[in-house]
Amino acid sequence: MIKAKAILKDKFWIIENNGERLGTLAADETHFVYSTKKGVNFFKNKSQLERNIGKIEFDAEKHEIATVSLETHGYPTNTVPYNTMYDIKSKLPLFTKSDKSKSVYCAGYYIIHFDKGWVKSFCPKLITLGRYDFKGPFKTEFEMKQELSRANKNSN
Repeated sequence: MIKAKAILKDKFWIIENNGERLGTLAADETHFVYSTKKGVNFFKNKSQLERNIGKIEFDAEKHEIATVSLETHGYPTNTVPYNTMYDIKSKLPLFTKSDKSKSVYCAGYYIIHFDKGWVKSFCPKLITLGRYDFKGPFKTEFEMKQELSRANKNSN
């Protein structure tokens, strides 16, 4: 039997068949989005969805995955952080996107000065911040946008 384990109540589920993960299902006011390794499918309603993948037993309970924090050292991240670190010298909250990854990212919002001007960035790679002037990290997008505005005024 196909089961839908709730991650966010009435919004997001992991779809399994006899304990094997098939994909994810997201819902909003207008449609369902079913994502698998083979691709993404859109359905207008639950009956259309079930005609395509089979009868689904929905679990109304919220699971632990929804409580995973997407932040490191108080700064937001765009994914679940692994191998969190804090670079004391540069004052940067760092993380990787998987347990075995060698690419290091910086948590939070930044503005980076490229050749064409200041650009906003969320969780850039550490190597990028090493190559260009930057300001940050900022905990909110609002703070970052304020600093971007100041930086653009000062460079004119």
